[in-house]
Amino acid sequence: MEELFKFLGDNNKYLTMAEVNKFLLTILLCGIIGAEREYRSKSAGLKTMIMIGLGASLFTILSIKIGVSSHDRIASNIVTGIGFLGAGVIFKEENRVKGLTTACVIWIVAAIGMAVGSGYFIQAVGVTIVVLFALLIFPSVESIVERRFTKRTYRIVKHFNDQDFDEYEQLFKQFKLKADRGKHQLAKGIITGTWNAVGTPQHHHQFVQAMLKDSSILEFDF
Repeated sequence: MEELFKFLGDNNKYLTMAEVNKFLLTILLCGIIGAEREYRSKSAGLKTMIMIGLGASLFTILSIKIGVSSHDRIASNIVTGIGFLGAGVIFKEENRVKGLTTACVIWIVAAIGMAVGSGYFIQAVGVTIVVLFALLIFPSVESIVERRFTKRTYRIVKHFNDQDFDEYEQLFKQFKLKADRGKHQLAKGIITGTWNAVGTPQHHHQFVQAMLKDSSILEFDF
């Protein structure tokens, strides 16, 4: 009975209004970011971002309550745990790595949840605004840059001759593409070469059309 009264008298066990406000603010901030991810049909959307933010906020609050002598006892492990969660949305598709932005957003949403959970509301709101600005504005900037600096990987397979791929090196320059020579392989009289080329979509299109007309090419990946 004495232990029961001690428990009931311990206000630290109850959910306070301040903590409710923290959870509501976390839902609002992380929900806004999650809505943007949901709109772009990303793998981690509205529900995921809210859950991550709430979890990080709750862990931080518990860390402060439980770890009287060391408030970072639980919170310090949130970063590690979120790292594993973020790694799950990163995958390789052909020659491109996808999901890096989503993984970074998961990481920052957890940080926002931690900031709210520890009472740093201004910092949490400020970072949310910056993240939203980056997610909404940067895709347009990337689109503008991509129209001038599109990167593609080309693979050419043909019968080996003395000229090797010298003529194609000149073609890249002719169509104003900056090409970095990749791996080249020769086997049984068949030579395979790869290049990473950067240029405008129009120049890439012109180069591809020229290559498709080359009857000496056995295989052409673009």
